[in-house]
Amino acid sequence: MSDITVRFDEVTKAFGETVAVKEVSFAIEKGHLVTLLGPSGCGKTTTLRMIAGLELPTSGRVHIGERDVTNLPATDRDVAMVFQSYALFPHMTVLENVGYGLRVSGRPKSEVKERAEQALTLVGLANLGARLPSELSGGQQQRVAVARAVVLEPEVLLFDEPLSNLDAKLRRRVREEIRELQQRLGLTAVYVTHDQEEALAISDQIVVMNNAVIAQVGQPRELYEAPADRFVADFIGDANVVEVTITAIDGELAEVIIGNARRRLPHRGLAPGPAHLAIRPEGIVLAADPAEAAIGGRIKRASYLGSHVEYDIETPLGELFVTDPDVNHIHVVGQDISLDLGTHGVTLVRD
Repeated sequence: MSDITVRFDEVTKAFGETVAVKEVSFAIEKGHLVTLLGPSGCGKTTTLRMIAGLELPTSGRVHIGERDVTNLPATDRDVAMVFQSYALFPHMTVLENVGYGLRVSGRPKSEVKERAEQALTLVGLANLGARLPSELSGGQQQRVAVARAVVLEPEVLLFDEPLSNLDAKLRRRVREEIRELQQRLGLTAVYVTHDQEEALAISDQIVVMNNAVIAQVGQPRELYEAPADRFVADFIGDANVVEVTITAIDGELAEVIIGNARRRLPHRGLAPGPAHLAIRPEGIVLAADPAEAAIGGRIKRASYLGSHVEYDIETPLGELFVTDPDVNHIHVVGQDISLDLGTHGVTLVRD
């Protein structure tokens, strides 16, 4: 039996003259949580809806498990979706909401009740089954929506921006609960979000989409530390993209001129000549020895954020965004500063 639960083979979806998804191919392994990540209008939600059967491809093939489901409606696919709006029935109790899918599929009442109670226990709401959705907090309602999907034991569990209605602190807690539940039950899950931090925190793999196509597929650390191009570098976390010059290639490494410094970095298929370097904010070090610094600059903005300080710094390479963990020595606006590059978060990228 294949370890692949979901497979897209050159799938395209067009709405009239507008192509929402163009020749997309990827595979999702059984038991993995894969996030579709990208800006609004990139095609990620349309891709999710084609897994669910809520949209049918214009061309290409969609497989779930061993079945070709390309032209099957949602009712004939073994999937369940958790929506952004929760979509709970306000007149039903929490327990009735969770058991609704089982009830309409004709399961015995005793089985529906037992499995719904088990699902509520899984999401930590065992004692709230008699309440109405309006009597729950936003985070609790989201967990009810997850329980309602999990109780169906679907082959694929789909999440459509499930945390966007929650505040920042609650989002972090609920995403951790979703991830823990997914791993504990070994669920195959596809998760749509435009929140990069959310995607990095919960995913086994991320599919980054842009303008209807896949920009890059990889594990979170791979995408952050080795983005394929400028778009991925800038979209996955913050990145300073600056112009540099590759002077020579030596094996896997390139000689790169950055400001007043030279560095040897993986060339990543680039040739000698003008190039672009993605520098993460934490990859820039406020130099202890200005005489040896690679870049000179001036503080344009300084923001204290408790655990670190954020700076905007004017330099010959352009304005750079820098994060510094040293909150005991905050540099003031207008101060001249010297910068160096660390060993982490400095990567050559394609345009």
